Amino acid sequence: MDDMMFEVGTALILVAIASVIAGKLKFSIIPFLIVLGMLVGPHAPTIGILDFKFIDSQGVIDFLGQIGILFLLFYLGLEFSVQKLVKSGRNIVTGGTIYVTLNFVLGLAYGFLVQMPLYETLIIAGMLSVSSTAIVAKVLVDLRRTGNAETELILGMILFDDIFLAVFLSVMSGLLLGGTASIGATILSVGISIGYMLLFFVIARKGPPILNKLLRITSNEIFIIVVFSTMIFIAGFSEKLHVAEAIGALLFGLALSETEHSERIEQLVVPFRDFFGAIFFFSFGLSIDPLSLGNAFWLAIGAVILTIIGNLIAGMIAGRKAGLSHKSSLNIGLTIMARGEFTIIVANLGVAGGLSALIKPFSALYVLVLAILGPLLTKESKRIYRGVNRIFKWSEPVEKGKKKHSSVSEVSEDSKIKLDQ
Repeated sequence: MDDMMFEVGTALILVAIASVIAGKLKFSIIPFLIVLGMLVGPHAPTIGILDFKFIDSQGVIDFLGQIGILFLLFYLGLEFSVQKLVKSGRNIVTGGTIYVTLNFVLGLAYGFLVQMPLYETLIIAGMLSVSSTAIVAKVLVDLRRTGNAETELILGMILFDDIFLAVFLSVMSGLLLGGTASIGATILSVGISIGYMLLFFVIARKGPPILNKLLRITSNEIFIIVVFSTMIFIAGFSEKLHVAEAIGALLFGLALSETEHSERIEQLVVPFRDFFGAIFFFSFGLSIDPLSLGNAFWLAIGAVILTIIGNLIAGMIAGRKAGLSHKSSLNIGLTIMARGEFTIIVANLGVAGGLSALIKPFSALYVLVLAILGPLLTKESKRIYRGVNRIFKWSEPVEKGKKKHSSVSEVSEDSKIKLDQ
């Protein structure tokens, strides 16, 4: 136990150092933490009493990372209005369908192009189709974009993506692990997932009066125990229903977003979100073996390029159909580009099903590149938009001469009115 505590403490110190460096450089901490975890993972050297492999403590670190995902998604849920999401229902379904379909078709085409067998091709298509809710949530919070016009559509598309993931995992689990996919079992599983999500939307719309009474707790200590315990329980229960635990936390946050206690909860959850969220990205890096990446390098890079193109196109189409500006639509494609925990889940299913050994290093490198590149592109979205706008001429720049002339005319007119008075 003493060694495990020391290992966990060492890991947290490394996370703190990486965070300080990222802050000094005014850079997103996500890439720093992922690369750090990868460098000090199972293949890192032991220096004196410092063991950077974290083999004994990796289970604890992974669990703390899972808690980090819950806090990230729970906070994101608190930031949104269910009423606005319901009003945007058609746009969410349309945008989600465009996003999933385009990426899945591109994944199928890529798998066949590189001459992968059928099941490997399906797994690759699945990996290319699911964004990282944890990274997307972290980026939206870090860049303070939770109030942007396009963010509600992004949240809806993430929820839609999770429904697709539930369907995909159900079918592929039957094909790879059970030898066949039961249509009835698949329909039942998907129906339960959708019904469970709708239940939280109903609670968010009809339940605030009851939730307000239940959460009228004066003590912050008791209040935070009640809220966080319920969040973790709902996340675990969600997983039992084959709904991602992170989505369960998100739905609970959505349910509480309409209550009179939402701002109080936000203030209390922020420190936990930041601390445990950082551990998640570090633990994700620990799962990547850098020595296994070489064999799948070009295959992964090709998939990365395809994903960037597919996400930008899907984001533009979804955003424009929802009536958003070109800039907001471009932000959608850039923000949902990151790949992470769900892609790894799909890859692990392929590995468990005895598919090609290339899937594991391919998924690791593919996720690593997009987990780093996605937040970077999102952060630089303004510059990217200006560059793309020069090519497509989406918006005409305001002519300075005309603007100045207009201002002078307005001043003259105002002066004239005052003189007349």
